Amino acid sequence: MSGDPGADDGAPSGTAKAAGDGGSPFASLEMQAQTAAPGAGAGEEPADALPGDGSRLGLVLDVPVRLSVELGRTDIAIREVVNLGRGSIIELDRGPGTPLDVRINGVLIGRGEVVLVNEERLGLRFVEVVSAAERVKRST
Repeated sequence: MSGDPGADDGAPSGTAKAAGDGGSPFASLEMQAQTAAPGAGAGEEPADALPGDGSRLGLVLDVPVRLSVELGRTDIAIREVVNLGRGSIIELDRGPGTPLDVRINGVLIGRGEVVLVNEERLGLRFVEVVSAAERVKRST
């Protein structure tokens, strides 16, 4: 899901890069897991733990989640839904060129733009990663 397949941006294949910070949306978690001291002694957190919470990051890294990209939204009446057919047009709340929302299990994590990966596949280039503070603000 990185951008242009011909461009070498230094990221491993399939790694999304966030504009501005040069890393994936979860780079801080990845860095914490990679930089923790191996062979930690008694009382120290293991290499795959998040600081301060005692949980093991490695336990959840392989848990599947649903990533979705939202083009736009609208509110319509059921009467309009049942009348939809081929060629129907639904006006969305966004205009052309507006970044698309990227959600994990329904939670907004960033925004991106559609890119052409090859003749048969589309991809998404991250242009913004939503901060943890903004995610909390939006969920309340």
